Amino acid sequence: MIWTLEVKLVCGIYAQGPWEATIEIDSAATLEDLHRAIRSAVRFGDDHLYLFYVARSHTSRARTVFGDEDGSLETTLVELFPLPWNRKLFYWFDFSDDWKFSIDRTRTAPRGPHRGGRYPKLVATRGDTPVQYPL
Repeated sequence: MIWTLEVKLVCGIYAQGPWEATIEIDSAATLEDLHRAIRSAVRFGDDHLYLFYVARSHTSRARTVFGDEDGSLETTLVELFPLPWNRKLFYWFDFSDDWKFSIDRTRTAPRGPHRGGRYPKLVATRGDTPVQYPL
């Protein structure tokens, strides 16, 4: 099934303002696939460590981490959602520049893929796309 996700910039050392994107993605996609989709949407290079975590807020210390060291980036979205009550999914890219994004599954009903459609698909963006390394 194809799900619609809303990805919102929470913070980053060079963040200039709000930014968000709507991404359609297969529910069987992994967190690794979601990383590639978000990184592509913001046009960041793939030269830094990253992880996903589930927490109440992006600053919460109590969190469930999904990272490369334990293979948990192979967790699929359908395995992860629905999230526990009062928890959100966050994507943290480049631990020194501290780019953090929140990820929400929308209320849009899941659907089958469009014939010939390729997923994940960036559907829309709003705001100024963050610049990874401003001049």
